[in-house]
Formats: sequence, structure tokens, C-alpha cells
Amino acid sequence: MYKFTQIAAALLVGASLSLSAFAASAPAKAPAKPLAKPPVSAAPARTPEKIFVKVNGVSIPQNLADTFISGQISRGAPDSPELRSAVREELIRRELLAQQAKNAGLDKRSDVAAQVEAAKQEVLIRGYVQQYIEKNPIKDEQLQAEYNRIKTQVGNTEYKTRHILVKEESEAKAIVAELKKDANKFGELAKQSTDPGSKDNGGDLGWGPPGNYVKPFSDALIMLEKGRFTEIPVHSQFGYHVILLEDTRPLVFPPFEEIKPRVLQQMQQQQLNAMVDKLRASAKVE
Repeated sequence: MYKFTQIAAALLVGASLSLSAFAASAPAKAPAKPLAKPPVSAAPARTPEKIFVKVNGVSIPQNLADTFISGQISRGAPDSPELRSAVREELIRRELLAQQAKNAGLDKRSDVAAQVEAAKQEVLIRGYVQQYIEKNPIKDEQLQAEYNRIKTQVGNTEYKTRHILVKEESEAKAIVAELKKDANKFGELAKQSTDPGSKDNGGDLGWGPPGNYVKPFSDALIMLEKGRFTEIPVHSQFGYHVILLEDTRPLVFPPFEEIKPRVLQQMQQQQLNAMVDKLRASAKVE
């Protein structure tokens, strides 16, 4: 990795020597016309990469050290001589281990090469995602509009809910029949539920707005009176629900500035998903 500059320089030197030797062996001819001025090079000579430290002759570049230092600073570490010394020691240790791994032939193993490629791909993806987000910023007015949409969707009421979920409608109807005889048996009957998250606590789903649930569930929930259950089982993609509404209370929605970072993160994720979907739709996959 760190020998790239040295190898490239050696190749360039080799090419120059070959051309010089060819010119020396060719017979000299007097030019018929004055020689034209040599063409000006279009690209400037590459600035040698600054070296941070060398380990057994292998150069560790300064930009790699800068990356490590920046990463530590972003995590809250103060930029100090102690930090830079610690990074230097870490990079030396890493290089020593990497050299040992190469000496052992691990870089030739297909499984190791695959992991290296996966790690490289991950870094590239992370860099591209960051670049895409920076080039496609989400404006405050877009965030405000999304906040308003969510606020409207959530509503201004929270519901304290229990439910019993079963696979068959006949099972749900049997549970309803039992509850009509004794509504206090809801917690006991909830043990039959196929919902692992609530069956062991009496079907309790806690407090939440209707928007937390799938539409058939939420539609039935908002029609219930406190203390009542659905006498007709509610069908969703998960099965058949018997829903009990225990209580309601006003919902205080958090202010925009409080949840702005979460809204931004959500919108950025939606933006990235749309970008990837577009790439996927136009990709040739064989």
C-alpha cells in the first residue's frame, strides 16, 4: 500500500533509461530544419507524498496519520502532542502486524483478500454517501414540511392499548366470545397471542398514537370507547386482532427544533434509498 509511490517512480526511471539508451544507439543525422522547441509538459510533476514515519523501510504517509488524528478529534479527544504520539505508536504497531501478515502469506489467501475488498468497498460507500448528502442538502423548509406532515399524521391523542393476535378468524371469534362472558379475562386470554412482544404481559402495547399501528388496527382503535374491545376481529397482514382500549390522553408533540435532527436523518435516508433504487433500476445485473 505504502510502496505505490516508490514503485511508480522506479517504473518512470526505467522508462527514461530505456529511451536514453535507444537515442544513444541511433545514428546521428543533421536536421534539415531547425529543431522545434520541446513541448511543454501538460501536467506538473507530482509532489512527493509526505512521510509520517517509516517502519522497516515502509513509509506510512502523513495523510493516513491525519485521518487517524481527525477521527480521534471527532470523537472528542483534544488535539495534543500526546494524541499525535499515540497515533504514531498505533500506526507503527499496525504496520508491524501487517508486515507479519504479508510475510505469512495472508495477503495471498482468497478469504483475506475478500475481506480487504469488502473493507475498501465500505470506505468508498461511506465517502460517496457523505459526498452525496453534502451535494444534495435538505433545506429547512423541507424539514419543516415533513415535521408538519408527521405531526398531522400522528394526531393529538395517545391510546393505551392491549391486543390479542391469532392466526385464524375462528380463534379470534372464540376469544371475543370468552371476553363477552368476562372482560377481565383479557390478560389471561392474551397468553394465546402470537405476538411475542406483548403476550406475556397481558397483550399490553403501552401508550402510542394510532400512527404506530397498521391501518386496519389504527382504524378500529380510534372507533373504540375506553374500556371496550373489538367485538369483530380486526384483520391485518399479521393475523386477527382483538383490541382493547384502556385509556386515552392528549398527545404533546415535541417542538420542531427538538426533533429536527431525527427528521433530517430520516429524510436523508429516504433520499439515499431513492438514489439507490434509481441506480438499481438502471443497472444491468446478470
